Amino acid sequence: MTTQLLKEGQTIPLKIKRLGINGEGIGYYKKTIVFVPGALPKEDISVEITKVAPRFVEGQLKKIVKATPERVVPPCPVYEACGGCQLQHLAYPAQLLFKKDLLKQSLNKFRPRNYENYQLPKTIGMKNPWNYRNKAQFQLRKIEGEVEAGLYQADSHRLVPIDDCLVQQPATTKVMNALVELLNKYQLPIYNERKNSGIFRTLMVRVGVKTNEVQVVFITQSVKFPQKKALIEEITQHLPEVVSIMQNVQNKRTSIVMGDETIHVWGKESIEEQINEVTFDLSPRAFFQLNPEQTEVLYSEALKALELQPNETVVDAYCGVGTIGLSIAKQAKEVRGMDIIPAAIEDAKLNAERLGVTNTHYEVGTAEELLPKWLQNGFKPDSIIVDPPRTGLDQKLLKAILKQPPKKMVYISCNVSTLAKDLVDLAKVFDVKYLQSVDMFPQTARCEVVVKLTKR
Repeated sequence: MTTQLLKEGQTIPLKIKRLGINGEGIGYYKKTIVFVPGALPKEDISVEITKVAPRFVEGQLKKIVKATPERVVPPCPVYEACGGCQLQHLAYPAQLLFKKDLLKQSLNKFRPRNYENYQLPKTIGMKNPWNYRNKAQFQLRKIEGEVEAGLYQADSHRLVPIDDCLVQQPATTKVMNALVELLNKYQLPIYNERKNSGIFRTLMVRVGVKTNEVQVVFITQSVKFPQKKALIEEITQHLPEVVSIMQNVQNKRTSIVMGDETIHVWGKESIEEQINEVTFDLSPRAFFQLNPEQTEVLYSEALKALELQPNETVVDAYCGVGTIGLSIAKQAKEVRGMDIIPAAIEDAKLNAERLGVTNTHYEVGTAEELLPKWLQNGFKPDSIIVDPPRTGLDQKLLKAILKQPPKKMVYISCNVSTLAKDLVDLAKVFDVKYLQSVDMFPQTARCEVVVKLTKR
């Protein structure tokens, strides 16, 4: 095989053909696929081989011999080190084309029934593809005696300090920087991953973009919270936008950021946000989309695909705080939702009560457990909306849907690969009407897709 002729440290010429699922450039050297982060389609480059595997090689971009006109200068000073964004070096119109192409690549790989005829409208982008994230979740480290907050470099636990993230809402950046100053001022004990010592691990700041309410969550190694009173006084005096201070305890040596125990420190226990004129309470662990502006677009597309008729029943799987289901509850006969996080279900119930909605039912549990139970008890929904994690639909849930398919289904996906894989099974009982991609995360390789399915 060609890979046997290549060695680490070797430099080769390469022409980039397309972008891969993580935004990396893809080319072919004597029929061997080569992955090169930072390279763009239509570019001729020089690559240093960094990894040789049986079926592919990976390389580092050494020189751009011929650049594409779509290459731009990334405005972020830590872009290459941080790894949070993957496409800042690609002009935004080309990013939108890439995200549609990414969907095509996945469909071509998994080949669900009749995939060649699926309608793929243009990706819906943003007028301003910056400063859109409503939540910052930064790790803490002590570097040369100073507390720093930031993100891990790709494929490592090396912290890249960040004091101005260009995709974050300005309010989250302002509060995050102020909190880091306070941690330094009071010389608070920062968690040391190697020694498994210290207290403060992570800072989370979330803003309700429509309400301007900010929540701060200190994620700690233990329930201890030194200088709590002093921090509350400083935050309330200098950051009036902060209306909620919480503590979350994560004492496990894991990459999972938040633990099961959340402690109310000061102010409100949740903040408010509005989507499509519906107000929601958001507690610290409740899932909520990170781009509120595009969330309105995404949910509008989901509701359009649903084509809800009077007296129809709907299941809102992976419902979170009820954002989708409550948006349609007044037009539906009944909406049922489920989520594995109890606080999210509690928020969903409170949100329904606030809206005066009485035809909803929210329950703690997995969709794969609850949907079969509801079906067995005689509840037969007319439609189902699924918004699963990046791993796609759980196999038990998929089997339940295939066994008793509703008339309509809307699949909201955050991973085109697992979506295409799930469509292989779903297309056996549903017609796939169209797949509408929505750019929820500009400057990154991630893409959200709304799929309209109807029972055959």
